[in-house]
Amino acid sequence: MADSLPSHIQLEIVTPDHPVAREVVSAVTIPGKGGYLGILPGHAPLLSELKMGELAYTRGSFTHYLAVSWGFAEVLPDRVIILAKTAERAADINVERAERARQRAEERLAKFTDLSIDMERARAALERAQTRLQVARRVGS
Repeated sequence: MADSLPSHIQLEIVTPDHPVAREVVSAVTIPGKGGYLGILPGHAPLLSELKMGELAYTRGSFTHYLAVSWGFAEVLPDRVIILAKTAERAADINVERAERARQRAEERLAKFTDLSIDMERARAALERAQTRLQVARRVGS
């Protein structure tokens, strides 16, 4: 029975703007709404909503990292399809811009008594900036 399990996963990551990755990989970790999911070849089929977080995949001896935000993941035994609102590779993240976004979000959240500030939107902006910074630090690792 073990011979019938796939040895790799076809990973596809797409956003509304463009395809981000289409690669054959050995493992994927995705930020599911209920927590991080580790996917290996032969994984049981599932659908999951994505939250903002770090997506990682292993190809050969290298692990690649992306910051993804919201969307869906379809997992099949030999394929993972990620439909994300945004997906950025570590090397493509502008660290200065992400740091400024983090500072702006923290300033907005510090004004919690100001009713004109959308706190949920500020929290989401902070989470996105923090995830982008975390992933950007992975460059060269």
